[in-house]
Amino acid sequence: MLIDSHCHLDFPDFAQDLPGVIARAEAAGVTGMLTISTRVAKADTYRVLAEAHPQVWYTVGTHPHGAAEEPGVPAADIAALAAHPRCIGIGEAGLDYHYADAAPEAVQERVFRAHIAAARESGLPLVIHARDADHHMEAILVEEMRRGPFKAVLHCFSSGARLAEVGVELGLSISFSGIVTFRRSHDLRAIAARVPRDRLLVETDAPFLAPEPYRGRTNEPAYTADTARALAATLDLPFEEFCALTTANFHRLFDKAAA
Repeated sequence: MLIDSHCHLDFPDFAQDLPGVIARAEAAGVTGMLTISTRVAKADTYRVLAEAHPQVWYTVGTHPHGAAEEPGVPAADIAALAAHPRCIGIGEAGLDYHYADAAPEAVQERVFRAHIAAARESGLPLVIHARDADHHMEAILVEEMRRGPFKAVLHCFSSGARLAEVGVELGLSISFSGIVTFRRSHDLRAIAARVPRDRLLVETDAPFLAPEPYRGRTNEPAYTADTARALAATLDLPFEEFCALTTANFHRLFDKAAA
């Protein structure tokens, strides 16, 4: 049994075959999927999707790529939208400095901090997006955790070892995607091996980042199993044990899913 802790089932890639996507996931042993918000304005889209499919939960939040579109959503509004029974997390939100035409850094930071506040207010875990922003991300996480604790996961982890270490010290979970299966991802696998086992999650980030041997294709939740096999081998764990471990970790972090 596996859970895809991060996917985007609302994306156009799945519009023509969502029942097939979910059926293939279940056939691969992926019995739960968390579909992740990229815009607060689309909260109803995620809600309807989760209500229609008992295997699916959702989050609410603004991806950093959309921070300029939703620069001022109050934390209280985000927390209120997250009260729905099938909404089990806040985000994804964070910092992404990879693209020159992304939202200004100051706007991304303001939106990110609002989501941290929403995570505190709601008691739900924050799904954090971090890309090419390790130093700034570390500084914000340390500062905000001092202001008041909140639960969170660094999703699709591809940052440096330092951010992973800081995240673990602050009590965060770390989630790995298909990137960890790529032949040149030696450093990332080494980071995964050092993460405490009770903090590990697995995801697809579908439709992006399909793992080997599907690299270059549209990713989908069924491929969680392929990433899980690579991580299990990295940790020298039997596949079934790794699946049970990450499923337990998911439910410990996203404890509303079991309510």
